[in-house]
Amino acid sequence: MKRAIIIVIDSMGCGAMPDCAEYNDIPECNTLCNVAKANGGLNLPTMQKMGIGNLGNVTGVAPQKDTIAQYGIMREISKGKDTTTGHWEIAGLVLDVPFRVYPEGFPSDVIDKFIEKTGCGGVLGNYPASGTKIIEDLNEEHHKTKFPIVYTSADSVFQIAVDVDVIPLEELYRMCHIAREILVGEHNVSRVIARPYRIIDGKPTRISKDRRDYSVEPPKPTVLNEILNSKGRVVGIGKIEDIYVKSGISHAVHTGSNREGLELTLKAVESTLNLDEIKIADSADPPKYELIFTNLVDTDMLYGHRNNWKGYGQAIEEIDAFLPKIIDKMTEEDLLFITADHGCDPTVPGTDHTREQVPLLIYSKAPDFKPLNLGTKETFSYVADRIREWFNL
Repeated sequence: MKRAIIIVIDSMGCGAMPDCAEYNDIPECNTLCNVAKANGGLNLPTMQKMGIGNLGNVTGVAPQKDTIAQYGIMREISKGKDTTTGHWEIAGLVLDVPFRVYPEGFPSDVIDKFIEKTGCGGVLGNYPASGTKIIEDLNEEHHKTKFPIVYTSADSVFQIAVDVDVIPLEELYRMCHIAREILVGEHNVSRVIARPYRIIDGKPTRISKDRRDYSVEPPKPTVLNEILNSKGRVVGIGKIEDIYVKSGISHAVHTGSNREGLELTLKAVESTLNLDEIKIADSADPPKYELIFTNLVDTDMLYGHRNNWKGYGQAIEEIDAFLPKIIDKMTEEDLLFITADHGCDPTVPGTDHTREQVPLLIYSKAPDFKPLNLGTKETFSYVADRIREWFNL
């Protein structure tokens, strides 16, 4: 059975896009290279052999004349710099009209409708903010009023934060479903995000494993749907299920950390993942081919948005150190993609995503696979095209 494996290192862009100014980003943004420089160099022996050091000045990662992988850069032609837009384009769906953003917070008609339909009584916040800071700033008032904390960013997101000891987790999810129903049409927002937290050691602390993303359903089929419709199987690891609203996904499992995502990916590759426990839709059994699609979110959520370049660097090194385990279990029938969906440079002003091109590493043990420089591809959809070619779709 032929398989493809996509690992998205969330937000690990590698240089500003030519149109970055249209997204209020500076030409100096370069998540990968700036994180490497800030850390005084990164130790990435596996990705170095694959050719990531050939894509820019990645301090500590030397360029390689002879690589073990194909390497290159992809630019985004969709309008946006968010997770949904980036992942959709990776799967072959280009977004012509950008999602709405709300730099001044959401208008009263949206908030009033949200309060009415949820019965929450009111909201706190309603302005662009760092998720960790706003829960620190508004936690006390949240406990007094029991109102949910609503906030956004430079990206197209409606985020709802609650202390789950004040508002139960299931109630938070219900509020998100209602917000998702409201934020369509004129207010076409990319994602509604549930941001649960609780007080740990006296400090508001987010619960990563219970985060949920409620995306807009893809308006057109993606390569994921093509795979399922061709008697294949698609296993989503991390927030993949949420990004595609289950469309084109047959099996899915959420993760609480990059480490868990990597371990589950390894299990999927070595065929020890319990698929019966994570089945969400019908697929062929046995399948003709399989896509394992993993999102590793810690780089973005824990470090990019928090301007933590040190943690970001450590997270990339953790991924690199784990890759040999995955590669070791691959067969000649497997094709591995390592890429990103946008940037989130923790070394530049601001805490939002950055409009960046992304690295692309492709590896296989197939006898006819040839390492080479892919150059710059003008769309993330290059990944979908390669998968179609690999599976003969």
